[in-house]
Amino acid sequence: MSEWSIVWEARSTILSGLWLTCWLFTASILGAFMLGCLMLYLLERGGALAWLLRGFINTMRALPFLVLAYLLYYGLSQLGLRMNAVTAGLLAMIIYHGAYFAEILRGSRLVLPPGSIEAAQAHGFMPGSIFLHIILPQLLLRTRPLIGNQLIYALKDTSFLAIITVQELTAAANAVQATYFIPMPAFVVVILLYWAITACLELAVSKAGIFGKARGFENV
Repeated sequence: MSEWSIVWEARSTILSGLWLTCWLFTASILGAFMLGCLMLYLLERGGALAWLLRGFINTMRALPFLVLAYLLYYGLSQLGLRMNAVTAGLLAMIIYHGAYFAEILRGSRLVLPPGSIEAAQAHGFMPGSIFLHIILPQLLLRTRPLIGNQLIYALKDTSFLAIITVQELTAAANAVQATYFIPMPAFVVVILLYWAITACLELAVSKAGIFGKARGFENV
């Protein structure tokens, strides 16, 4: 039996890892994006809380993702707070990438033209409505390339969760190669799967760019 035939026979393991990777990526990105938007809104309000959030964001940017995953999975267990590997990995992804989303949106907010915001205020819109319906849509379209890159970084960060025993795609490939001693075919298949997911993300970001250009938010 050839090495590629062995990989095919072990496809259930690979597909299981692929499903978990896609689930972790999707759930964490949704959670991280909502967290990032919430942090941006609170930063807009100013005060002591905004100062604390700035410190939190800077800490996450300085901290390697794997260290955060270790702290949540192994460190908190020593304090009596035990989580399974998937929960710890998902929480680490949300916290870490939520901070990056907040920073990306904050940078764009600093240079956002004030005209539309001032018009909304003149018409009596509440701050929450202005943020959700006027500020946030413009920020998302303006930061499309940066958000696209962050999505790819998040996808790749799911592979680090293998270190805390999450059986995602990289861990599945490692299990196959360790069992049958076929590292090259196993990891080639995984590379192709990561590439396929990344291509889908790039296509989605490109479509978002067309959407933004049609509405005058981008000149690309």
